[in-house]
Amino acid sequence: MMVNFAVVLGLLVTARLCYATGNGFQVMKHLNRFNKPSMKSIKSPDGDIIDCVHISNQAAFDHPSLKNHQIQMKPNFHPEGMNYESMKTSSEKQETIPQLWRLNGNCPKGTIPIRRTKKEDILRASSINKYGKKTSQSTVAHPTSVDLDLINQSGHQHAIAYVEGEFYGAKATMNVWDPQIQQSNEFSLSQIWLLGGSFASDLNSIEVGWQVSPDLYGDNHTRFFTYWTSDAYQATGCYNLLCSGFIQINNEIALGASISPISKYHGSQYDISILVWKDPEQGNWWMQFGNGKVLGYWPASLFSYLTDSASMIQWGGEVVNSASDGQHTTTQMGSGHFPEEGFGKSSYFRNVQIVDGSNSLRVPKDIQTFTEEPNCYDVQTGKNGAWGSYIFYGGPGRNQNCP
Repeated sequence: MMVNFAVVLGLLVTARLCYATGNGFQVMKHLNRFNKPSMKSIKSPDGDIIDCVHISNQAAFDHPSLKNHQIQMKPNFHPEGMNYESMKTSSEKQETIPQLWRLNGNCPKGTIPIRRTKKEDILRASSINKYGKKTSQSTVAHPTSVDLDLINQSGHQHAIAYVEGEFYGAKATMNVWDPQIQQSNEFSLSQIWLLGGSFASDLNSIEVGWQVSPDLYGDNHTRFFTYWTSDAYQATGCYNLLCSGFIQINNEIALGASISPISKYHGSQYDISILVWKDPEQGNWWMQFGNGKVLGYWPASLFSYLTDSASMIQWGGEVVNSASDGQHTTTQMGSGHFPEEGFGKSSYFRNVQIVDGSNSLRVPKDIQTFTEEPNCYDVQTGKNGAWGSYIFYGGPGRNQNCP
């Protein structure tokens, strides 16, 4: 049988072109969905483009249950017992941390700042449809039903403090670092988790903090982020505003944008305060950044268990350990130093609080800790006057005790 290699080559070229064309069409479709028409665009010093999109045109309203949703421009209630001045100590930097894009402009009132998604961002994802989403494999620590073999196989490792009960919000101030990432498919984050349901297919989660994720953002900058899911990361939820869900009302803070300045080892410490709480009247989960910037809310209709309350709050860090060379990753958590090194060297959460059933901020009781590999990443808790309840956590990853 004679083979016409020219014909075969032509078919291969045609197949590749068809694939590229189809793939390109899908990428453009996603870009058009992510990047809404803007009233103004701002070029950030780190290379990001921030688009100022009319508040009523954000991705949240692509969600079927939010088509006729009327934006709530402010919460009906704040938690009782908020006292910002008592959190200040003379040894710390208390200035508000800006985002880099704000150096080059501001979004007008009536708009929200949205980090523009680029073609390269989508193409870095394992698949187009998975861009902006976590995998469903153990992205939450399972401190009360631990199967270490399963967790370690998933590649996600944690160092957290947690409480169990019935909660309507959580608050903390965390210092911000730029942990080193070994390879691009790994990440390092520090955040607050508000969880409801089981750790199986019905987990509800709201997550807020900072992260370094080369695959998601294309660089190693430290960025403010959010995440949510109502089905254990299977089909619902996403980072920031990369899907319908979170409704933003603030024109000053961009989800997914870089934070600056960053804490330095044995030097100046810079931190951010985050509060997430449930509006007892409407049932929506609100988020506040800093000492007064209410960013927006997750509508109650997104969730099942969290329509009532959270059953667990977690504070701490998470990394991906791909162990691609057969050794533990050198990706750092937090500052990359163990908690026993303390202030100025280790990463921390201070003034850790929960919101109780009376909508009051309280110091949590019975805080417990959990980490899969304490020789790689560890966590400690404590209390003192100025810092209230605090947590030190983190570590370097691979070291002589963490092969």
